[in-house]
Amino acid sequence: MQVILKQDVDKIGQRGEIVDVSRGYVRNFLVPRGLAEMATPSRLEEVRREMEEAEERDRRMAERAGEVAATLNKSVITIEARTGEDERLFGSVTAANIASAIEKARGVRVDRRRVRLDEPIKSLGTHQVPIQVHGDVEANVKVIVVPKL
Repeated sequence: MQVILKQDVDKIGQRGEIVDVSRGYVRNFLVPRGLAEMATPSRLEEVRREMEEAEERDRRMAERAGEVAATLNKSVITIEARTGEDERLFGSVTAANIASAIEKARGVRVDRRRVRLDEPIKSLGTHQVPIQVHGDVEANVKVIVVPKL
């Protein structure tokens, strides 16, 4: 019997897939738990159309990500930080600081969790910071930390 999965089901398939399973499994497990629905011809056509729309949306997002990555690769971000003796920073420059500086400078909103810092920046100077833009698209932003006057 063919069903359309509403959620990921272990050892059966992913959400949106059309799978063949036994009638008893459908009647006793999948449908009562809301994990699947019957695959009628009209519903199959609807799922196919939804999948095409999702693929188109993903393609547009990948294009946009490439444009954003190109912009970020050319960017040089300057962040002012308070320093003490020996030009050591009070505190550090975090991923959130870098994300907000990028938004101010370039108008591109970057989620702080996408900024790939191994550890916060604790020294003055120039640092290359990788940013995951979308999926496997990554950009490197040059961040210059200068003392606050």
